[in-house]
Amino acid sequence: MDSADTDWDGVRLHVVTGKGGTGKTTVAAALALALASGGRKVLLVEVEGRQGIAQIFDLPPLPYEERRIAVAPDGGDVYALAIDPEQAMLEYMEMFYGMRRAGRALTKMGVVDFATTLAPGFRDVLVTGKTTEAVRRRGKDGKRVYDAVVLDAPPTGRITRFLNVTQEVAGLAKVGPIKNHSDLVHGVVKSPETAVHFVTLLEEMPVQETLDGIAEVRGAGLPTGGIFINMVRESLLPQVTLDAAAQGRFDVGDLTLGLKSAGLADSTDATSLAEALAEEIVEHARRTELEQAERESLSEAALPRYELPLLAEGVDLAGLYELAESIRTQGAA
Repeated sequence: MDSADTDWDGVRLHVVTGKGGTGKTTVAAALALALASGGRKVLLVEVEGRQGIAQIFDLPPLPYEERRIAVAPDGGDVYALAIDPEQAMLEYMEMFYGMRRAGRALTKMGVVDFATTLAPGFRDVLVTGKTTEAVRRRGKDGKRVYDAVVLDAPPTGRITRFLNVTQEVAGLAKVGPIKNHSDLVHGVVKSPETAVHFVTLLEEMPVQETLDGIAEVRGAGLPTGGIFINMVRESLLPQVTLDAAAQGRFDVGDLTLGLKSAGLADSTDATSLAEALAEEIVEHARRTELEQAERESLSEAALPRYELPLLAEGVDLAGLYELAESIRTQGAA
């Protein structure tokens, strides 16, 4: 799909957040594959130190360097970077102060850990700074090194502070390299080149946290993206059957006769089997009804929504490509 046909044309930094357990890292990886398809180059960034990207792509733990980890559909490359705040600190000191040796000495003394403990936001500054540097970076030919950067960001409850922390640091440093660095990061994060996407499930708690997160991100003046509804179950029953079951109008007798006529049960156990199946159908219908109510709640956010299927075999590499294709066909990438 040509980039001009996507919902996020012009967006270069895709920030992916979501409540724990919603599959945030999986969606970020699938989005990176989708964005890279057709010959583009995308960087997938991890910031929480869990080596989630390596696990999903079935790779050894990633070092602190950008390396190619996958080929996207129709060509294109996905690179990955697991950011190490300590290494980012050394880069930072060398870039702005020419003090890499001093930085290593401070690391040995534990000063970096001491500094980030006293000012937890400083760690986030290093991480967002490294990510936005990759967004801005150009090669010798003057072109951007990456067509897009996908950031597997902290959970929804922490995302606004994480993205806004550079503004707080800029308030402490009125002049100098730190101020300039913070302004650059802040400029990227709040620009139309950035979109904050939310991953959720069709369940009450994740949906409510998503809606709260969207409101908080908007209130901070940060650019919202789309909502990725993950692990969606496909209904195998027609809507008329679901409606009848949800309203208690499901006829067990008809089901019993159907089982007998199909030769799936004899007269002895047809009724008990029909009753067990009826319970499953009613439960499925009620769950489907609740999921539809959550869809309606999400529609209040007035953001594009993308539904990704529940993978019966779990998330392996083949499943990841399946999710990427689903994202592409829905126009998100």
